[in-house]
Amino acid sequence: MNNEQVPSGLRWQAIDTVLLDMDGTLLDLHFDSHLWKDCLPRRYAERHNIPFNAAEAHITPRIKAREGTLKWYCLDHWTQEFGIDISGLEHEHRERITVRPQAREFLCWLKTHGKRTVLATNAHRRSLDLKLRQTGIGVYFDEIVSAHDFGAPKEEVEFWRRLQARCDFQPARSLLVDDNPRVLRAARNFGVAFVLGVHLPDSRAPARPATEFIHVEAFSQIMTTL
Repeated sequence: MNNEQVPSGLRWQAIDTVLLDMDGTLLDLHFDSHLWKDCLPRRYAERHNIPFNAAEAHITPRIKAREGTLKWYCLDHWTQEFGIDISGLEHEHRERITVRPQAREFLCWLKTHGKRTVLATNAHRRSLDLKLRQTGIGVYFDEIVSAHDFGAPKEEVEFWRRLQARCDFQPARSLLVDDNPRVLRAARNFGVAFVLGVHLPDSRAPARPATEFIHVEAFSQIMTTL
């Protein structure tokens, strides 16, 4: 691997713990995009015998209004809000749950090099369990934590306080990889020394520009020789 490809400032000798997001980081975000933007409004339209566009117009602003909060990620909240079994809907379309390129190789690489690996996700526990069953990636982690365990999303510093209390990691010797800029900002404010964004979280959507944070295009960029 070419050293010029390595993100500036990333020093593996200074990292003991690697905190990894799930959706859009290890898993292709296309599953979630498809579920919320297509499957849910389609099911709602069928249930209420209205056009797809009308269902979309009803659903989209309500979801947008909760963005960045724990309810935005809560299957129970949206099941009650729309009268649709979101967990059941996820299960129906589970074949679309896929691991992003090089994610398994990266997880193996972390194990080989003795890095403590924590899956830190905003996903609801039922969604998390489904995705772990579908992909089998749970075996690579020392800890698996959902924001619902703490009652605070990763966008809030309180999540990071509670994560540290549970996992006893040193922020100054930790790396976070996440596709959400709000999450990266909260972690950085908490003191996580190394934070990286994801260039293409959804394989069927446009790439995200690297602005405030360095973004990686592929895990191979950070699997360097130690």
